[in-house]
Amino acid sequence: MESLGDRLRAEMNDKGWSEGELARRSGLKQPTIHRILTGQSKEPRFGNIEKLAFALGVDANWLRTGKGGSTRGVANVSPARQAERVYHYPVVSWIAAGSWSEAVAPYEPGGEQVFEGTDYAAKGSAFWLEVQGDSMTAPAGVSIPQGMMILVDPEVEAVNGSLVVAQVDGGAEATFKKLVIDGGARYLKPLNPAYPVISINGNCEIVGVVVEAKMKLRLTTH
Repeated sequence: MESLGDRLRAEMNDKGWSEGELARRSGLKQPTIHRILTGQSKEPRFGNIEKLAFALGVDANWLRTGKGGSTRGVANVSPARQAERVYHYPVVSWIAAGSWSEAVAPYEPGGEQVFEGTDYAAKGSAFWLEVQGDSMTAPAGVSIPQGMMILVDPEVEAVNGSLVVAQVDGGAEATFKKLVIDGGARYLKPLNPAYPVISINGNCEIVGVVVEAKMKLRLTTH
């Protein structure tokens, strides 16, 4: 007779997930999942089964007993669709960003600092930056305030209106601005009108185009 472990493994195989991937998506530890798959856990906690069912998108009662349909019942609130794949890119400094295109390896092996995940599949060696300052904080419309994380893809073509990370000649660090092309002239325009527009006629290198931005909320204790 089909067991809980059999149903669980069939759903994992259908999605191409390993034990580690299911652990990441469900929040359970991989050894816990392994014990359920192999039948070592005779009576798994129903709370754990619910977490597995939620991650897999199946009905928890069906997963536990095999009775009824595998389709999850319709609820008033449905969970957000899980990304099919998560890609991780390094978080670098503004100084490192300026020379990123020239870097063969951004870190010594094993020396990576921080990585951030996204469902965006980069065209090039993408990296994250944490926005500094308020030059891209706009009074209306698109605004990228200080503290937001931006994902930069060096292989995406920069066109008029692109948000870009660039390095102006003579500057030690990269800068984050909106690219404006007007009558053949090119400018780096801050979204904050309190900052000046920078002309970049031949004196600037576009490091990459910003393809994603997200805010990281940090909780502090007192």
